[in-house]
Amino acid sequence: MSQNQPLIAAIEMGGTKVVCGIGTGPHDILETGRIPTTTPEETLEAVSRWLSKAKTTHGPFAAIGIGSFGPVDLNPDSESYGFITTTPKPYWQHTDVVRFFKNRFKVPVGFDTDVNAAVLAEYLWGAGQGKDPLVYITVGTGVGGGVLIHGQLLHGVMHPEIGHLIVPPPQNSLAIQRECQCPFHKSCVEGYVSGTSIAKRWGVKADALPPEHPAWEEIADVMGHALMNLTLSLCPKRIILGGGVMEQPHLIPLIRGKLMQQMNGYLLVPELGHDIDSYLTSPGLGARSGLLGSLALGRMTLDALKK
Repeated sequence: MSQNQPLIAAIEMGGTKVVCGIGTGPHDILETGRIPTTTPEETLEAVSRWLSKAKTTHGPFAAIGIGSFGPVDLNPDSESYGFITTTPKPYWQHTDVVRFFKNRFKVPVGFDTDVNAAVLAEYLWGAGQGKDPLVYITVGTGVGGGVLIHGQLLHGVMHPEIGHLIVPPPQNSLAIQRECQCPFHKSCVEGYVSGTSIAKRWGVKADALPPEHPAWEEIADVMGHALMNLTLSLCPKRIILGGGVMEQPHLIPLIRGKLMQQMNGYLLVPELGHDIDSYLTSPGLGARSGLLGSLALGRMTLDALKK
């Protein structure tokens, strides 16, 4: 980005933490900070204080970009545009995020899901460059997915909710709690493989499970079913897997094997054969995808107002 570009404030709102940043682009992030996600009032006020301090230190920002956990309302004509809506996260249902920051800072606010922000960043600067359609899935506190088609983030009736795709229940599970942990569905991806669900089902957090633990085969199997559905329905040119659970080095290779096994030779394309390693891959931007995508959302909103 040019040094002449105005500063953008970026907010990546996750279920566990909020990451804030200020800069002009991926190579010009002046400062970042982390704030625990507690109650809406406490969290939004803490983010506001961080932004105010950053503004004093680095100068005024021209826009704010927010990538938020969801579900969220992305319809500009809706009365609840800019809200987090029916999230299972306690206290956050029907939280008006966009209006809070617009009223506080009097600048344009770009708003989307955290995973749509991540897929945008990966498309612009990371592992998704030149890959359209592109899917980004994060497996962390929850499970979410962002989709980019024809260079645009996918919005329809709402936004993709890949974490709640229905999958077959794991067979002969050795988990101490075999049931899906989603409060809305009886057998969905998030209810089996999110960090929260793993801890409940297996009695230990994902990062404490040894590589040989049977949980990983089950997690890979669930992910393989989800990715088969996405491959057959969206035909993406690449699927990127991010989030804390996916940082286990043995997991993505396991998922690749499960995807190919479940496809059972149905599609004879390189991406499901000798090119599987590049078809199903890690984020090129690492843990920065969501924050940089949020910055891109702010930049896009600002540019749209100039047209």
